[in-house]
Amino acid sequence: MHRARRRFGQHFLHQTAVIDRIVRAVAIKPGDAVVEIGPGLGALTDALLETAGSLDVVELDRDLAANLQARFDPVTVRVHQADALKFDFEGLRRERGRLRVVGNLPYNISTPILFHLLDAGCAIRDMHLMLQKEVVERMAASPGGRDYGRLSVMVQFRCQVEVLFSVAPGAFRPPPKVHSTVVRLVPLDAPVVPVSDVRDLERVVSLAFGMRRKILRNSLKSVLSAAEIEAAGVDPGARAETLGLAAFAALANRVS
Repeated sequence: MHRARRRFGQHFLHQTAVIDRIVRAVAIKPGDAVVEIGPGLGALTDALLETAGSLDVVELDRDLAANLQARFDPVTVRVHQADALKFDFEGLRRERGRLRVVGNLPYNISTPILFHLLDAGCAIRDMHLMLQKEVVERMAASPGGRDYGRLSVMVQFRCQVEVLFSVAPGAFRPPPKVHSTVVRLVPLDAPVVPVSDVRDLERVVSLAFGMRRKILRNSLKSVLSAAEIEAAGVDPGARAETLGLAAFAALANRVS
């Protein structure tokens, strides 16, 4: 039996009821191009394979990847021993079609993986991800709350976010110290608000929330003056957590 490795943030999903619920939520159809991130011991892989017929899996751990290669027919399960943070999802899309991503993401690097997936948005049809509960709460948060931040804005700019269900620690071996949540992300064909340059949006959002206790006049002074913030239709005396997507888009467009 493979022992979970702390450096990879491994917690192996084993509870059948949770696995079945994930599979029902994904609702795979014949011909879907399914890719699983972090298959681990293959419990979810088994269940996905029943409806998908074939899938790709991305596993960083060499030993686990070797176990999966020995266990599954390479015609039906293609094992990529690779780092999901560097994996070429666009390349896989060119070969397989738009991807349906499923994964139990390691808690220690879940946010970087999420941003890598967002960058590959045109290659992805939808994502069903298991993440730490607090991360999902931040992704789905609305302006004005303490959970609302950079992750909320950048995810909601690119995706429709639907929180599906919570998962208790006992569903994993070893059990994590936190609760998990399964979320559905559907990349938008076009952003809900127009932005001239996404890099400017990322910069504005990062600056605004990097000093979230400061008002915009101070947090954005390296890119916009108070007069320019006001010209964008935003109060220079406001704080980042009070702004919606449209306001951040207006500020980014002013920078552009």
